[in-house]
Amino acid sequence: MSLLVALGCFTGLRISDILALRWKQILNTDEFSIIEKKTRKNRTIRLNHQLQKHIQECYKQLEPIGVNAPILVSQKGTTFTIQAINRMLKQVKTKYKVKAKNFSCHSLRKTFGRQVYNMNDSNSELALVKLMELFNHSSVAITKRYLGLRQEEILQTYECLNF
Repeated sequence: MSLLVALGCFTGLRISDILALRWKQILNTDEFSIIEKKTRKNRTIRLNHQLQKHIQECYKQLEPIGVNAPILVSQKGTTFTIQAINRMLKQVKTKYKVKAKNFSCHSLRKTFGRQVYNMNDSNSELALVKLMELFNHSSVAITKRYLGLRQEEILQTYECLNF
């Protein structure tokens, strides 16, 4: 579960692409490329040092059958389905009292987007352009809607009013 959350929040990959990953793609490397299942576009992902270290720790702890094995397999040795991952994430939400209305596989990708946007506070338009490219959105407006920024901006308008 830790590896799933880390990869989702640090790469912004869709769950279908994470489930297709093999250890040989992400182990002992600072960068890897995939062809995204949904868009069929090539994407290169850079792994920061912390994520690389976490991947190595997970590999040692999980002891997979080899580097050609999928990274997320059940105790039965089968690859998880998206539905199974969503059920596990709901259990995590309950256990750790995660304050999110909807918490699913897609929440990890959105978390990545919000982190990138929030880290670039003074240059949020540039962050939106970068995210638009990373997410393969056709416009910045779609990226803003995807991140829920439009609704947030509207709600913040109420906070600006003085009595």
